[in-house]
Amino acid sequence: MTSQIANPVPDEHKGHSIQTPIDGLIRAIATRFGGNKAKEVERFIKFCIVGTIGFVVDFGTTNILQSTILPPVDSNGVDLPTNVSIAITISFIAAITSNFIWNRLWTYPDSRSSSVRRQLIQFTLVSISGWVARTLWVTLAYQPIGDMLYPIIGDLSIFANMSPELAAAKIGTNVTLFVGVFTVMIWNFFANRYWTYNDVD
Repeated sequence: MTSQIANPVPDEHKGHSIQTPIDGLIRAIATRFGGNKAKEVERFIKFCIVGTIGFVVDFGTTNILQSTILPPVDSNGVDLPTNVSIAITISFIAAITSNFIWNRLWTYPDSRSSSVRRQLIQFTLVSISGWVARTLWVTLAYQPIGDMLYPIIGDLSIFANMSPELAAAKIGTNVTLFVGVFTVMIWNFFANRYWTYNDVD
């Protein structure tokens, strides 16, 4: 995606701080829904794209940390749930930072009546509530789900050089994080749309 100052821009899109090559395609898709729904559909599509970027940041950060300084098990194969919690918390902070910047400048560029500080606080509170829910879910569920799925997919080549305990922990972390991210994304969209960015039409 490219970033540039929107000058000039059409009247209906004044306030855009970021334009991308896919903006036209998104608007064309949204207008097929017609009427008042078009703008909301456009925002939802952009929100989902921003969420996908955040998803990549989230998963990428988690897996890099687990492969380097925060392994999910120790050298004896003993689970380290604290490391898992720290890793997904760091990845969460990286993801919401990315999501806030993109949503502020791309998804809701017409939201200007509230200060950046206020929106950041609201956005962070919404995100923290989602983070608490997903952290509890991942921390409590990654071990049993990893143990359940290891006999099914543990033979994949990507786990060839791992101990069964490490492979099961990584499988469990990624599967539970996947479920948590998508569940929280729905919550985040509606909470931010009707609270953080409630000044847009």
